[in-house]
Amino acid sequence: MLRTILAAAIAAAIALPAHGQANYPSKPILLVIAFAPGGGTDTTGRIVAKRLGETLGQQIVVENRAGAGGNIATDFVAKAAPDGYTIALTSVGPLTVAPHMIAKLPYDPKKDVAPVSLAVTFPNVLVVHPSTGAQSLADMLKLGQRKEGIGYGSSGIGGTGHLAGALLASMSKVPLVHVPYKGGGPAMQDLLGGQVPTCFCAMPTSLPHIKAGKIRAIATTGPKRSPALPDVPTVAEQGFPGYEATNWYAFVAPAKTPAPIVERLNREITSALRSKETHDQLEAHGMEPIPSTPAELTKMIEREYAVWGKIVKEAGITAN
Repeated sequence: MLRTILAAAIAAAIALPAHGQANYPSKPILLVIAFAPGGGTDTTGRIVAKRLGETLGQQIVVENRAGAGGNIATDFVAKAAPDGYTIALTSVGPLTVAPHMIAKLPYDPKKDVAPVSLAVTFPNVLVVHPSTGAQSLADMLKLGQRKEGIGYGSSGIGGTGHLAGALLASMSKVPLVHVPYKGGGPAMQDLLGGQVPTCFCAMPTSLPHIKAGKIRAIATTGPKRSPALPDVPTVAEQGFPGYEATNWYAFVAPAKTPAPIVERLNREITSALRSKETHDQLEAHGMEPIPSTPAELTKMIEREYAVWGKIVKEAGITAN
């Protein structure tokens, strides 16, 4: 009799997780955004969350956890319960750059997170405050030479905005001083107010202000011109061949999240990214939706990890 009771108890314990997965999701899902409101990650996350909530039949609660270039939010999700109810939209910085710049990073992006899907990719845009008078990249660099350095804002330490500036400083030999913020939104507010003269910013953060004439776009950081700013030349076109600092955002979950739940999240997120409404909204903000499988995102993280590790080392970039 005791053996029968024990067997039944063990069977029930095994069945509970499977039952939970079958009913997933049965409560709201927390989507942690790795940067402050008003930036590109925030814009992307909220656009996708709306559609995702509709298809999953559960509320997607969006929460911004800004700081440390996205590492605070990524660490929070890495340490969350692996049940599919806490996921993050994070970026290239926390997933592939930070490990090369921060000796005691509290999480390991290769071990502590489960890749779900790539979200979007896009170049950053180098923008200047009109008071600088700069009309081109050459003008901005001349200002830096005359003033023995010029400050540039970014969404935080280790992000592609930071790396874009550091790479340009290394290639141009002009001292560019990094001014990190807790997201693209705060960086843009200081640029608009003239507290920082230039900024490597995400397209969603920059485009409305560029179109309104409040700031001037002088270069984009991708390998080719952005369809959102076809008249703005790349950094590479302006005397720095081989220069490239492309940005991307991705959805991740805690490591050990059950495969069926990761697969369900991937299926719904990629469906949202492919929907015409979501696709058009993201493109209007200068971003290209790139849904992927978890395996494809894993390979991309590994590839970018190696690429940025080399750049960080060669350029002597640190988190200080």
